[in-house]
Amino acid sequence: QVQLVESGGGLVQAGGSLRLSCAASGRTFSRYAMGWFRQAPGKERELVAALSWSGSNTYYKDSVKDRFTISRDNAKNTVYLQLNSLKPEDTAVYYCAATGAYSNYRIPYEYKYWGQGTQVTVSS
Repeated sequence: QVQLVESGGGLVQAGGSLRLSCAASGRTFSRYAMGWFRQAPGKERELVAALSWSGSNTYYKDSVKDRFTISRDNAKNTVYLQLNSLKPEDTAVYYCAATGAYSNYRIPYEYKYWGQGTQVTVSS
C-alpha cells in the first residue's frame, strides 16, 4: 500500500510558476511509476505528466510540454511537478498518483494509488 500527500498548490498569476510535491510512504517507492493528473470543473481527469519507475522515461500532455517538468527523488520518496509559464487553462485540482510495481507509466488505468489533490488556480 502506498500513501501519497501532495503540497505546493496555490493561486498564481498567468505566467507565474509553482512547484508541486508529492511525498510517498513505503520502502518500495522506486518500483512505482508516478504521474500527475488534473481535473478542472466540469471536465474529466487527465494525465498531464508521468515518469517511469526507472526515471528514464517521461510523458507530457501536449498542452504542457516545455512548461511542466516531472522529476523524482527516490531517496526522499518524493515526486515533483514544476509548473512554469502557467495559463488560466491550467487551473485545476492536481493529483499525484502511483502505479502498481513496475507498471506502465503511460497508461492511466495502471495508476492505483492517489493523493488527496492540491488546488492550482491561475488568474489572468
